[in-house]
Amino acid sequence: MTYSTGMRSAVCLAALIASNAAHAEVTAAQVWEDWKAQLALYGEDNLSIGAEETSSGVLTVRDLALSASDDEVSAQVLIDTITFNEQSDGSVRVTMDDSYPVVVTGEDGVVVTILISQQNMEMIVSGEPDAMGYDISADQYKITLQDIVDADVTFTGDAEFAMNDVDLTYNTTVDDLRNISYGGTVASVDVLVDFQIPGGNGEYVTGGGKMVGLTTQAEMSVPLDADFEDPDSLVNDGFAIAGGYTIDSADYVFDINAEGDQASGSISMGSATLTGEMNSSTVGYSSNTNNVALSIMSGEFPLPIEISLAEYGVNFRMPTGASDEPADFAVGFDLIDLSISDAIWDLFDGGNVLSRDPATIQLAISGKAKALFDMFDPAQQDAMNGAEMPYELESVSIDTLNINAAGAMVTGDGAFTFDNSDMQTFAPMPRPEGEASVKITGFNALLDNLVAMGLVPEQDVMGARMMVGMFARSTGDDQMETSVEVLPNGQVNVNGNRVR
Repeated sequence: MTYSTGMRSAVCLAALIASNAAHAEVTAAQVWEDWKAQLALYGEDNLSIGAEETSSGVLTVRDLALSASDDEVSAQVLIDTITFNEQSDGSVRVTMDDSYPVVVTGEDGVVVTILISQQNMEMIVSGEPDAMGYDISADQYKITLQDIVDADVTFTGDAEFAMNDVDLTYNTTVDDLRNISYGGTVASVDVLVDFQIPGGNGEYVTGGGKMVGLTTQAEMSVPLDADFEDPDSLVNDGFAIAGGYTIDSADYVFDINAEGDQASGSISMGSATLTGEMNSSTVGYSSNTNNVALSIMSGEFPLPIEISLAEYGVNFRMPTGASDEPADFAVGFDLIDLSISDAIWDLFDGGNVLSRDPATIQLAISGKAKALFDMFDPAQQDAMNGAEMPYELESVSIDTLNINAAGAMVTGDGAFTFDNSDMQTFAPMPRPEGEASVKITGFNALLDNLVAMGLVPEQDVMGARMMVGMFARSTGDDQMETSVEVLPNGQVNVNGNRVR
């Protein structure tokens, strides 16, 4: 069974309620109206309220039910009591049940009940009716699996996600859009999974983990009449989000016995960051993790799997909105100092022929391009899908090319600009101008080692040597270099020799 969509909906609903600062004066009624405006983002028909009671600056909301659904699952949050209490300094203190359920129902009738709980939560709202700030703190905020009901079978187990020492701020302003920003810290996050698989004859899934030093921040703009069921129109109407998080370190352990297979292991990592943005003009993502170590024991594999790396990262950025001016694009990948255990090496290199030094693969490409369509505009999508090229390329550069593995190394860089007024010289692409170079070290020695290991026949490496020899010139002992230059007149030189 898959409940990823429902779980995301449930967590988003719970987060909105749990995290919904300037100083002026707001009333309990104004804060409650701000809540209802945010909850209405899920659809006005999806919110029901049993009663609203007002007495001496205290507004009490009873029996709140908030729902969200798609074609696969539906989710509902149920809260008995929420109290908005006006304070003497013009702020409002918000309190609610210490715990409340989130019920997720799949299209197959399976019902998953999750319990949201918080310890010593304090929420103070201040500011003005159109610009409210929420200061939130809690000793702990926890999401726990209560049970899963499938027809006449009820499944229980331990599964929880707990954030400790939470300190957050959450701000809203309203103009043509509803603008939301939040940020804060969580001292640590604990994850626990421990349950038996129903009817599994003793099969189980167990695991646990801890993240330390979580910091998060984000900014979001939402149309006042947002339609979350139409994401393309949503972005085109002004929806935008940018943010991310950092952690200081994380450690996880697991032990799984399912379908006759058993595996256990651990994962640890140092600092990590993740950022992302999406709006009508740009989509971007970047993540980076340091000091990763993985250890796995599996019944299907005779040896322990031990892998470590100093750094892993990936990033991309692309323009999504039509413009008269070129915008930045980029794509990158970093895998630095990857090491695997000798036991794994020995499986294919028992004679210790290849270098076992840590391997590195890095690639970074950037440039500028004009998007020819507004990609989130539904009215332009048919034309975009029918276009040969939705972008007009202005420039591209190879910022980093660094491959160092098994005793061989490849490095390179380069940059080109493109003349889009000349689509004939290098048809169907615009005419490039620029230069790139690649340096290779240890290539022949690597081929010799692969032949000595019996992994590659001698006759096959001859073709590879000849191919590289055609485009590279020797610059030293098993060192080669290739340079490609494209001149303004369309002439192409390889290693100084004209080939076009």
